[in-house]
Amino acid sequence: MASSHSLVALVTILALLLYLWMLMRVGGARGRSGLQAPAVVGHPEFERHYRVQMNTLESLPLFLPSLWIFALYWDGRIAAALGLVWIVGRAIYMFAYVKEPKTRGVGFLTQGVATITLLLGALAGIVLDMVKAGVG
Repeated sequence: MASSHSLVALVTILALLLYLWMLMRVGGARGRSGLQAPAVVGHPEFERHYRVQMNTLESLPLFLPSLWIFALYWDGRIAAALGLVWIVGRAIYMFAYVKEPKTRGVGFLTQGVATITLLLGALAGIVLDMVKAGVG
């Protein structure tokens, strides 16, 4: 059986592969739209793909450290499961946003709950560890 940190590492790579796929979708949308770089506005389909990719980039600095810190202080299997929830939420968000931006809420909420759970869990783990050690 894989170690719990191997599972977290796998989820990390899956999240990065999802992001890479989003980058490729942005490139494809740019090509279909005829929108020349560096322009990022002017074609609705391209703009939706671009916003999905950028929103995901904006969320990765919250998600990835929270995922790993949660795994270090709690259980890597739980962290990996929450990471998979984040990935599914981002995928739902991506497909919904590109199709109709007003329908992105379910995916955004799903990944948001996973991120907040990981972030607050990581913080709680750190604080509890510090209390146990008599620090602070």
